[in-house]
Amino acid sequence: MNPLESEKTVELLLGQETKRAPSCVPKYSSTPSMERWRGRLALVTGASAGIGAAVARALVQRGLKVLGCARTVSNIETLAAECKSAGYPGTLLPYKCDLSNEEDILSMFSAVRNQHNGVDICINNAGLARPEPLLSGHTSGWKDMLNVNVLAVSICTREAYQSMKERNVDDGHIININSMSGHHVVPQSVVHFYSATKYAITALTEGLRQELREANTHIRATVREHLPHGGFEAGMGRGGIVEMETYPLSRHPLPLQCISPGVVETGFAFKLHDQDPVKAAETYEHMKCLKPEDVAEAVIFVLSTPPHVQIGDIQMRPTEQVT
Repeated sequence: MNPLESEKTVELLLGQETKRAPSCVPKYSSTPSMERWRGRLALVTGASAGIGAAVARALVQRGLKVLGCARTVSNIETLAAECKSAGYPGTLLPYKCDLSNEEDILSMFSAVRNQHNGVDICINNAGLARPEPLLSGHTSGWKDMLNVNVLAVSICTREAYQSMKERNVDDGHIININSMSGHHVVPQSVVHFYSATKYAITALTEGLRQELREANTHIRATVREHLPHGGFEAGMGRGGIVEMETYPLSRHPLPLQCISPGVVETGFAFKLHDQDPVKAAETYEHMKCLKPEDVAEAVIFVLSTPPHVQIGDIQMRPTEQVT
């Protein structure tokens, strides 16, 4: 017998170097593929524009059933019609939900349970920023950010996990779209409280990993990416830092990922600086920014990895972004 077979090893390609991960049964192909997700349900919050819309479109293109939620669904309805007209194999289902209201969120998950059995992928993308400095900001603005950026993420994560658990879904995914503001505090007073909510997501994501380990102590897989601009796979091929472990395939933990983009060219700055459109436009004019599709590509990469691989954290920013 081939000694490699007796050791039940699988090879993981890390850049130009190949390493073996012992005791990992090669039950699944290590070739990235979205095939196992076809026809399954993904929840994308904040799907009406920007990153959320790009992620929803990318998933529908790959044959998933996507529940896209937002407070106003007209844009999602338009996107759903575009996806249908383009002949994409998946389906986009618009759903009106005010993520600052827990009752709305619980009602949405109840509808998903009744109409679609449950959620297989939860992408916590929705977020907002208010120009409320720490020394002079309004409490109402702080509460708005906490409700959407922190509490809604926590509630959606809890409900998605329970949905997967009650159906014995052993390969579900939860992806938090964070921000580089959750890793660095920039010297701009109007975003300091927003940054605090994103630091909360960084802490919550790690806390969730620890709770998942407590529930299933064999979880040992992490990957960290620091990517240059120019596309996700391009970044991996040109100096991306990859640390990877594997765990036995006889039991499947719930993968949890955190993607932290830098400046992405969306309508975000125009909402933050709604009284100063010139300043908002300058946010995107002084460098080549990331596009929403760049972040969507990272989401697809995460989901396309085989079940025995868990991506931990991804940090991506424009090449010209300093902080």
